[in-house]
Amino acid sequence: MSDPSTARTDRARSGPDAHRRRLPLRPRRWAAVVAVARTVLIAVGLVTAYYLLPLDERGTAGASVLLVCGLVAVLLVFGWEVRAIARSSHPRLKAVEALAATLVLFLVLFAGAYYLLDRSAPGSFSEPMTRTDALYFTLTTFSTVGYGDITARSQTGRVLTMLQMAGGLLLVGVAARVLASAVQAGLRRQRQGPSAEPRSGTDAGAPDREAGP
Repeated sequence: MSDPSTARTDRARSGPDAHRRRLPLRPRRWAAVVAVARTVLIAVGLVTAYYLLPLDERGTAGASVLLVCGLVAVLLVFGWEVRAIARSSHPRLKAVEALAATLVLFLVLFAGAYYLLDRSAPGSFSEPMTRTDALYFTLTTFSTVGYGDITARSQTGRVLTMLQMAGGLLLVGVAARVLASAVQAGLRRQRQGPSAEPRSGTDAGAPDREAGP
């Protein structure tokens, strides 16, 4: 004979309550799909803008302005993303999206600067640079692969390459830690959010009880 209490437990596990417990997994999966799709769209959009923007102006001033404005944009985007991570309901997914956006923007920025430098000062690199060559050189420099097929020859080109190396180290080291701290802050906010509301309600109700008879 079967135990009635065991049968009730089995029905409870397989009943509507168990179905409701499985439901929160669907929004999480959907949020992950949205985050991945948004990350891909951001990367594709930045690379597309790199190929479409008019970067054929002559003069080193264009490269300097692009580099300075781009670095400011990277800092602003990164700061905004850190705040968004701490307030997001899915801080881990938001951190992946923020890192991808910051990294792609950083790489596209230096690729555009290399391209403009080669256009304004031919011979700055070991071979003439197309936009694809500039992006390729940026990726090999960032990944520390260094095939040696494209090298910086001019002093300006080498200074620009050193700036990218230093920025890449900061991006991998400091920025990753800042994003991890923002994720932890977002997770703490999620854990403290539901528990903070009952306490505030109790505290708010305390004066009423004291004021009562």
